[in-house]
Amino acid sequence: MQYWLFKSEPSTWSWDQQITKGDIGEEWDGVRNYQARNFMRQMNVGDLGFFYHSQKDKEIVGIVEVCANAHPDSTTDDPRWECVDIRAVKSMQIPVTLEQIKTDPRLTEMVLVKNARLSVQPVTAEEWAVICGLGNTNSD
Repeated sequence: MQYWLFKSEPSTWSWDQQITKGDIGEEWDGVRNYQARNFMRQMNVGDLGFFYHSQKDKEIVGIVEVCANAHPDSTTDDPRWECVDIRAVKSMQIPVTLEQIKTDPRLTEMVLVKNARLSVQPVTAEEWAVICGLGNTNSD
C-alpha cells in the first residue's frame, strides 16, 4: 500500500462534497501538473490518501481511498492528462494544520513542507502514522 495527499480548495471541491459522493467516489480531475499526474499513474486501488484543504484553512481534514486507477481525465480531450477516482473513508477526529506539520521535527522531509504547491503528492508510511496520530485518527 502507498499513501498520498490530495489538495483541494474548499471553494472548488470540499471534504463535505467528497463525503456526499459516497462509495462511488469522484474523479480527481483538473490536475495539469506532470509530476502530480505521474504520481496518480503510480496509484493503485486501495491506496489511502489525506484530503487537504488548501487556501484558507490549510489542514488535513479527512482520509480517502483510491477507488479507480489512472484513466483519462474527463475534463479535457488532451490525452496527456489522467486522473484517479477517490472516495471518502473517514474524517480526521482533529484536523491537522500545515503549521503543525511544519513545526513537527518528524515531518521536516514531507513533500507538503518542501513543495507546498504540488496538488497530488506522496506520503511515506512514517509520515502517515505521525499525521494520523496528530489527528487522533486510525487509518484503517
